Amino acid sequence: MKDLISLHDLTSNEVKNLLSLGLKLKDELKKGIPHPILKGKTLGMIFTKSSTRTRVSFEVGMTQLGGYPLFLSSNDIQLGRGETIHDTAKVLERYLDGIMIRTYAHSDVIELAEEADIPVINALTDLLHPCQVLADLMTAYEHKGKLEGLKFAYIGDGNNMAHSIMYGCAKVGVNCAIATPDDYQCDAGVVENAKEDFKSSSAELLLTNDPEKAIAGADIVYTDTWVSMGMEAEKAERQRVFMPYQVNKALFEKAAEDAIFMHCLPAYRGFEVTEDVIDGPQSVIFDEAENRLHAQKAVMATLMG
Repeated sequence: MKDLISLHDLTSNEVKNLLSLGLKLKDELKKGIPHPILKGKTLGMIFTKSSTRTRVSFEVGMTQLGGYPLFLSSNDIQLGRGETIHDTAKVLERYLDGIMIRTYAHSDVIELAEEADIPVINALTDLLHPCQVLADLMTAYEHKGKLEGLKFAYIGDGNNMAHSIMYGCAKVGVNCAIATPDDYQCDAGVVENAKEDFKSSSAELLLTNDPEKAIAGADIVYTDTWVSMGMEAEKAERQRVFMPYQVNKALFEKAAEDAIFMHCLPAYRGFEVTEDVIDGPQSVIFDEAENRLHAQKAVMATLMG
């Protein structure tokens, strides 16, 4: 495990080990037990997409691990002015112990990982969001006491979250149901990879355009914004198409009675989810947001320790 680019690349044991380590580091932090695993090491954090949770959780996490986080905006480094990924990688590997990148094109992260001789962490691309799903699975385990055999329902756009949820569920034996409109389905290549992952899993994958079918009996209900960064011109059309996929009280009640609600945030209340669900007693969105810190610490400790 040199990099974290996609959960599809990891074995089931590797994913489970990351979750176990995240839970351990969280427990130690709550008890005031220091864990300077990365003392003296530096993580470069490249951002071409703005973020709240990603930047804060990686900076704080790296600090808690005893290392130094270095924020690198695309406006501040030559990568944003046309320097090649190859040259950037070869320079940064001389200075840093690891690179985290949050960007648009997934191919950029793959190239960066191929060129750099230090670990590269995918903190989000338009295709995948593996760190978020590690935090999601960690949160589900905390609230349900297990993962294998649960049902995870995702309702909405077939985007980077839907893709990584499929990969993550397959690795830990969680049944996965994805409901998307016909013209907004998941990437075909990702679906094929996910189907391969589920062949060696104890769980099953359901892809449908029926949100009620997906959510029926679900233990975890998940949605995401309908308009991701870079899609602002499609906002009105997307809101029209996705309104039947809104997670509202009537739809949520079709899940298991003790289902939990998740959202990777930021959320737009009244669109992909209603206030009575996201602010209701079964919502765990802030536990989920907190666990970004702990899951990502596990990733950094594993790759850079």
